[in-house]
Amino acid sequence: MKILLVTIGNTDKKYMKEGIDEYIKRLSFYIPFETKVIADIKNRSVLSVDLQKEKEGQLILSLLLPGDHLVLLDERGSEFSSVEFSNWIEKKMITGLKQLVFVVGGPYGFSKNVYQRADFKIALSQLTFSHQMVRLIFVEQLYRAMTIIKKEPYHHE
Repeated sequence: MKILLVTIGNTDKKYMKEGIDEYIKRLSFYIPFETKVIADIKNRSVLSVDLQKEKEGQLILSLLLPGDHLVLLDERGSEFSSVEFSNWIEKKMITGLKQLVFVVGGPYGFSKNVYQRADFKIALSQLTFSHQMVRLIFVEQLYRAMTIIKKEPYHHE
């Protein structure tokens, strides 16, 4: 199984980029992992919130392949402990799923079309994080899940 993380806009904070890159490098030892960045919508300050979400949604959906399992990182999603998340990931790996796609939406969330296409939603916390922080937190949690699955001494209970 391959994991794809789709985000809107680049990470512009150097320290965040370094952290994200570190965990992506670590993940490469466990699972095929890729990120795709969708450029910020041009002239978004003159667009309505709904139009911004619609344009971002079209770009998100255009990246999906038939059979992809789409998971939205969404504040209204299911919450997991790290161990529960690792169990969820492991079950997805066992099913023979070809690609698991996680998406961090834009500043206003997702369009109706993206919600309708989604197979699952995960909330990283009830707290709100910047979209750049979500990327770092997610890749760290994915790395943690891989070490839990492999029974390596990264996660402590």
